[in-house]
Amino acid sequence: MASENSPLLAYRLLGDEGVAFSANGAGGPGGASARKLSTFLGVVVPTVLSMFSIVVFLRIGFVVGHAGLLQALAMLLVAYFILALTVLSVCAIATNGAVRGGGAYFMISRTLGPEVGGSIGLMFYLANVCGCAVSLLGLVEAVLDVFGADSARSSGLQVLPQGYGWNLLYGSLLLGLVGGVCTLGAGLYARASFLTFLLVSGSLASVLVSFVAVGPRSIPLTPRPGPNGSSLPPQVGHFTGFNSSTLKANLGAGYSKDYTTGAMMNFASVFAVLFNGCTGIMAGANMSGELKDPSRAIPLGTIVAVAYTFFIYTLLFFLSSFTCDRTLLQEDYGFFRAISLWPPLVLIGIYATSLSASMSSLIGASRILHALAQDDLFGVILAPAKVVSRTGNPWGAVLYSWGLVQLVLLAGKLNTLAAVVTVFYLVAYAAVDLSCLSLEWASAPNFRPTFSLFSWHTCLLGVASCLLMMFLISPGAAGGSLLLMGLLSALLTARGGPSSWGYVSQALLFHQVRKYLLRLDVRKDHVKFWRPQLLLLVGNPRGALPLLRLANQLKKGGLYVLGHVTLGDLDCLPSDPVQPQYGAWLSLVDRAQVKAFVDLTLSPSVRQGAQHLLRISGLGGMKPNTLVLGFYDDAAPQDHFLTDPAFSEAADGTQEGGSPALSTLFPPPRAPGSPRALSPQDYVATVADALKMNKNVVLARACGALPPERLSRGSGGTSQPHHVDVWPLNLLRPRGGPGYVDVCGLFLLQMATILGMVPAWHSARLRIFLCLGPREAPGAAEGRLRALLSQLRIRAEVQEVVWGEGAGSGEPGEEEEGDFVNGRRGDAEAEALAGSANALVRAQQGRSRGEGPGGPEGGDGEGGPATALTFLYLPRPPADPARYTRYLALLEILTRDLGPTLLIHGVTPVTCTDL
Repeated sequence: MASENSPLLAYRLLGDEGVAFSANGAGGPGGASARKLSTFLGVVVPTVLSMFSIVVFLRIGFVVGHAGLLQALAMLLVAYFILALTVLSVCAIATNGAVRGGGAYFMISRTLGPEVGGSIGLMFYLANVCGCAVSLLGLVEAVLDVFGADSARSSGLQVLPQGYGWNLLYGSLLLGLVGGVCTLGAGLYARASFLTFLLVSGSLASVLVSFVAVGPRSIPLTPRPGPNGSSLPPQVGHFTGFNSSTLKANLGAGYSKDYTTGAMMNFASVFAVLFNGCTGIMAGANMSGELKDPSRAIPLGTIVAVAYTFFIYTLLFFLSSFTCDRTLLQEDYGFFRAISLWPPLVLIGIYATSLSASMSSLIGASRILHALAQDDLFGVILAPAKVVSRTGNPWGAVLYSWGLVQLVLLAGKLNTLAAVVTVFYLVAYAAVDLSCLSLEWASAPNFRPTFSLFSWHTCLLGVASCLLMMFLISPGAAGGSLLLMGLLSALLTARGGPSSWGYVSQALLFHQVRKYLLRLDVRKDHVKFWRPQLLLLVGNPRGALPLLRLANQLKKGGLYVLGHVTLGDLDCLPSDPVQPQYGAWLSLVDRAQVKAFVDLTLSPSVRQGAQHLLRISGLGGMKPNTLVLGFYDDAAPQDHFLTDPAFSEAADGTQEGGSPALSTLFPPPRAPGSPRALSPQDYVATVADALKMNKNVVLARACGALPPERLSRGSGGTSQPHHVDVWPLNLLRPRGGPGYVDVCGLFLLQMATILGMVPAWHSARLRIFLCLGPREAPGAAEGRLRALLSQLRIRAEVQEVVWGEGAGSGEPGEEEEGDFVNGRRGDAEAEALAGSANALVRAQQGRSRGEGPGGPEGGDGEGGPATALTFLYLPRPPADPARYTRYLALLEILTRDLGPTLLIHGVTPVTCTDL
């Protein structure tokens, strides 16, 4: 259960001095003082600049020239449709609560959990780092294309030396400028971005005006190299002005070779180039820690930016198709300069978009890194990124990211890496869509975003579209990114992450489990699909670990509930003492590695508490049908926490992570002779109550003597062979139909068979003992039982033993079933019968070890495998409660010195011979 320290308390209206608190103040680096960016400066401007990038100036001709206007518009619609699906998911998540620093990483990690969120967040961070390097190198190439000493253009100053070292120097100088702006804070970045936005807008305005104001002209094109190193004849492109013939010629596709790479273009390759330039929709969300109101700014600003860029791209596609012939479009991707009223303004736009894209990538990367470092998912390796200034600027993360970008710049050519960057972006977009889809499918009451223009259909389509685009752009990079995400998720799972974020997987599981529990109709139960559903009542788990693990082996995929009764009366207590105990019991389940639920109750007596648990444990068709209890005897309880390796703890009494050790959460075992919480009378009454409620009962004695390998989760195939002995007849009823196996006897056979299916018990040999009367012919009962076992598909060794000599007089069937238990025979006679039955069982155990009937009870002899576990028929408790103590004494005599023993009474049919 969640504590009262809820995140909603951050929304209190007034502080101690009557000052209003911001609902978003805790999110960004440095708190509320760092949140000062408006929707326009913090979201619209960086998103527009990121979605334009250099594509708007240098790839319009490429797309329209190869694909034609119709296919170019189709590509644009598909690209923006995919982006719009993700934008809808971003808007939904952003308006569902306070968004803190980290943008997309924060949204993903707080929804899908730290494992998936951390892995995708790191990949998104690396994409921004590499995207910054790509933008800087693109800017360097654009500058050298005009001012480089080796430039093929005849115009320009051509004064900058070129080469790998010089390119690296130019890139590093530009990175220093970008890093300096980002290090000084989001405010300076916002002002620099706004200035860049003005320059880009002015440059685009000049281009749009030029389409109308410039008259038709011919534009000489740079000669292209021929196949043998010679130059091809010079070509001329034509700017025709608005001309219907030009538009008609540009409507259809005309794919040819790309003059920059020599590769033949097609729909997929052109679409990939266009889509690469549009993947900047998270630029504003990455600034969530600096926004005044991120829940409003992110959806509004992102939608405005997407709509604005879509309009500009569409307008440029139409204007280019109306005014430029295909030769100009295909052979000069930078034709905007050739048709511009003032060409230098186009250069300024190209440089400004590249510079702004690099700034946006760097500051976005630093914010993601800072959020990752604050969440401490990757340990000390990201510790420097936690450093912030007094105003909350994470300059440590900026310098960390600056260093990584500098390393990427050393690689020089990044054409291949550009596809990887886009794929990483798409992984993050798909994760955002998946987060929103999960929240919508989980139907959690607290998922009620104020933005409602989405549905699970849009989220699912967004996930599928992003995955499709990943493999369309680069199948190798897509497969590698998914593999990297899996490895990072596995690493974070192994490290362990915060559990207080809330996992949508838990909400989805709850939703599905509830749905299927409603469909699990108890009226459709059939015996052939029966399985044990156990309720194990535990007083102190320190003395019950072996039984706890043995019950886990007996459940056979069924329900397993650990029940505990705390004595007390809620009317006399200030609060419920049970609720704080759940954490300790759940930790016990984890450490013991059992698949069990925990159910605790408060009751004035253990018997009443057991009744409560038998009635209310479970849900719907998953309710316990079998009660498991430890045996009530005078043996001193052992502290298995001291000897079990799974419960080894540090000397200071803490576990890994600093949480309290389990040994401090449970009291030490009961000292010998100390009073018990349960009397013998109530113990037997609890057994009787369970049988009255039509529950099967299992009493376990001496389970602590089981060797650890029998209780392990692994295979026991390499261990010594051993027997599991089953006595399916009531040994306290020597006559009355010997050789007959009733419902209870079949229940014993079923439970023993289930245990043999467990890997640790695969080497066990099942032995079934049939008791014959002194005058009964041998073989008849054994034949009937073997035929039954064949029908039940149970492999076992059947042995007949003579039982009943001296136990009483009379013919078979003369005694009633409860004669000895209910006291209709004398105590001495009943105890003698129980002692004789005990001797008989021990004699068979001794024979399995090659000993005589009077041989030692323990140890492995050379005669054969030892008996590891014995299943005995548990008689019904007497009808008279005054006989309960005597009944318990008979059970103690019956099971004395037998080693690990299970006394079982089954009341429901559990076997079936039908298909």
